[in-house]
Amino acid sequence: MSEDFLPALAEPVLRELRRHNLLQALLQRQVIAEAVASVELEPETCQELREQFCQQNGLADEQAVQAFLRANGLTEDDLRWQVELPLRIRNHCEQHFRHKAEAHFLSRKTQLDRVVYSLLRVQDRFLARELYLRIEAAEANFAELAANYSEGPERQTNGIVGPVPLTQAHPVLAERLRTSRSGELMQPFQIETWWLVVRLESYTPASFDEATAERMARELFDQWVAEETTRKLRALHEPGVVTTAA
Repeated sequence: MSEDFLPALAEPVLRELRRHNLLQALLQRQVIAEAVASVELEPETCQELREQFCQQNGLADEQAVQAFLRANGLTEDDLRWQVELPLRIRNHCEQHFRHKAEAHFLSRKTQLDRVVYSLLRVQDRFLARELYLRIEAAEANFAELAANYSEGPERQTNGIVGPVPLTQAHPVLAERLRTSRSGELMQPFQIETWWLVVRLESYTPASFDEATAERMARELFDQWVAEETTRKLRALHEPGVVTTAA
């Protein structure tokens, strides 16, 4: 963001932006705009993006486009910027954050691994043991018992949870899932006031493929934008702070 942007906002404007909780959003968009302003796109690509936008919004001809612009208070330049912005961000992420994506992935891997498991929880220890033995002996179906006996929200899904990130589970449950084999039925164990019967259905470790690399680069970009936005917000209350563009 340029150094003269903040002073250019008159106090009444800042006051209104704060009142309507729009100041942070404005600063965030300014940070993004300055970061990606220098990204170059081929004219053919820009035209394709505009045509895709028109198709998605039912703008069949130029007259419809102009009506759309008037209705939304936009200029042609505004429309061009909006349709090009996602690709500009993507290219910026590729250029500036792709090289850090794998390290970020490794730091986040346990949060990206996904599991599917069957869960049955009750507060009665002896009931949990009885249900476990019935499942183990194939006398009853896990899904049916969960639907009939489970006292948690998984009752509505016949005991099936997932696919969800492994870290979404309670740490004790997550550790047991991490060290189990698919199809393994666990002995009843206690977490707080609950007795759980759990069976791991599938465990899918996250892999660092191209789609994941793109996602990690975007996460790093979003983190940077959040930090820059916070710094700009502080600058509004600290007149002596100097702001610099990334």
